Amino acid sequence: MDEQPNQPADQPTEEEIRAYEEQLKRIRVEDVVIQTVVSLLNLGGRKAGLGVGGPDSEDEKDLDQTRQAVEAVRALLPLVEGVLGPDAKQIRDVLSQLQMAYAREAGPSAAEAGAAPETPNETPQNPSDGPGPAQSSGRLWVPGQ
Repeated sequence: MDEQPNQPADQPTEEEIRAYEEQLKRIRVEDVVIQTVVSLLNLGGRKAGLGVGGPDSEDEKDLDQTRQAVEAVRALLPLVEGVLGPDAKQIRDVLSQLQMAYAREAGPSAAEAGAAPETPNETPQNPSDGPGPAQSSGRLWVPGQ
């Protein structure tokens, strides 16, 4: 055994700690954010029921988890889009697919729950006047924004 005397088995050796420190020197924050974005998209897809888990994956569906994954990716993606370069489009495409899957699964009840309450004095907006109330409130997911 390579254990050092008086060192519990579950504690890392000095050599393992040095190797870990070397790894940390090479890792950049952007790398961790990108990996997190990819992980969130994968997990969000699974929670939306898009996984390839077969009939047993139905019990994994969790729309709240899907929504959280989408919101987290939307918050993190702008931090790394420049680093991703052309790959950013692929990430945005996957995010759009996840958003569409969420909207499809959540149905009209989610749109109603997330909508701002109407005020009685609100006048209908002409579509040519710019973005509608949902988009301008930030509640509407628009791919790439």
